[in-house]
Amino acid sequence: MAHILLVDDEKMARTLYGDYLNAAGHSVTAVSGLQEAQEALASSHFDAVVTDLILPGGDGMEVLRHTKERYPGIEVVVITGLDKVDPAVRAIKSGAAEYLVKPVAPEALQHAVRRALTTRDLLHENASLRQYVSLLEMGQRIATTLDRERLIQTTANALDGQTGASAVLLMMYEGSTLRLHGTSGLDEKDVTTLEPLFTTHLQEVRTPRALDGLPCDYPHVLAFPASDGETVLGHAVLFFASAPPENVAEVAGYLSRHYALALRNLGRFSEVEDLAYMDDLTHLFNMRYLHLVLDREVKSALQTESSFSLLFLDLDHFKAVNDTHGHLVGSKLLVEVGRVLKSCVRERDVVVRYGGDEYVVLLRSSDSGGALKVAERVRRTMESHPFLHREGLSLSLTTCVGVASFPEHARDKASLLDMADRAMYRGKRGPRNVVYVAAQDLEAPPSERKATG
Repeated sequence: MAHILLVDDEKMARTLYGDYLNAAGHSVTAVSGLQEAQEALASSHFDAVVTDLILPGGDGMEVLRHTKERYPGIEVVVITGLDKVDPAVRAIKSGAAEYLVKPVAPEALQHAVRRALTTRDLLHENASLRQYVSLLEMGQRIATTLDRERLIQTTANALDGQTGASAVLLMMYEGSTLRLHGTSGLDEKDVTTLEPLFTTHLQEVRTPRALDGLPCDYPHVLAFPASDGETVLGHAVLFFASAPPENVAEVAGYLSRHYALALRNLGRFSEVEDLAYMDDLTHLFNMRYLHLVLDREVKSALQTESSFSLLFLDLDHFKAVNDTHGHLVGSKLLVEVGRVLKSCVRERDVVVRYGGDEYVVLLRSSDSGGALKVAERVRRTMESHPFLHREGLSLSLTTCVGVASFPEHARDKASLLDMADRAMYRGKRGPRNVVYVAAQDLEAPPSERKATG
């Protein structure tokens, strides 16, 4: 049934207790002292230890302490000829499962060992149950994380905590392209070297695999696909300085599947979030998103002492287009204006339909001088562009552009928007088709214009 290490310096006792345990179906290895016991524990697997308390070269308490410290899964039964309370208390406090006083009857020894083994099994089952509960909680935590950056940390912490991995690298698909999502435990040099390798070699991988011969200091590297059904949404790559645990495939596979669920949920959440921040007509960002991104830009600019700029645009005589050609043509014109604006700025800049025929462009990392050049480019492009050419109209359209820069003209979101709006309105009061830069003495637009958009 079990492999028992029997420690007793008396040959007669070793023979007698060995017979008792053999009769109960156990296999027994008998030794006479502490050093032999330590050597036996190091070389073989045992389910329990039965030790006499008085031994040559060290007592049974040392056997007990050594066993509980080095092999905590092994239960220890202590036998002694001392019929005193103190040794029994010390033994139990040190982790002994049972304490027997000589002479020991066969039934008593067999019962004590059986109870020790039962205790060991229950503790093992409890530990396994706790591990599975922890794994379940980790999986749920991963799957319900909807923030992209927090998902990296949550998944990496779960993987290294449950598998003992030294480092974790996460990949995710953006469309059909596999890209780096995040890392934990890897230095920048390793990430730079490994990212292109994983992007290529894991592109079509659908099953777990070991990755050999990688240019890194870790001898064991395992990749697990993050799959939701038949769809692979990413990969979790684990790095081990020593041999991975036996259950690594089960644990990492489980957590990787929840990482896939999180990626799926993140994609769906992003789609819904995009709808909340998109203008229905032009599919540009809307005013709600402008306020969100302005909050971020102001915070970042204050922290880094950098600048950014706003362009506030209003189409000249747009009402005449609606009156002449109808609102359907006017709507198509607004959509095309959005495309023209995006063609005039960088991909990282933000183009917003502010409302009606007004647009705002956020120019990242741009001072007033750079913003003025972009504004003039927008004005000239709008002036020369034949709008709705495919519809056979080729309409001419101009715009007034107001320019305001952070922190040159304002140091908060509301003031910056107001300064850009004032600069734009200054152009509306003149011949139009013009660019104005913000100044402190510019007249505020009438409330009626703001109310009607």
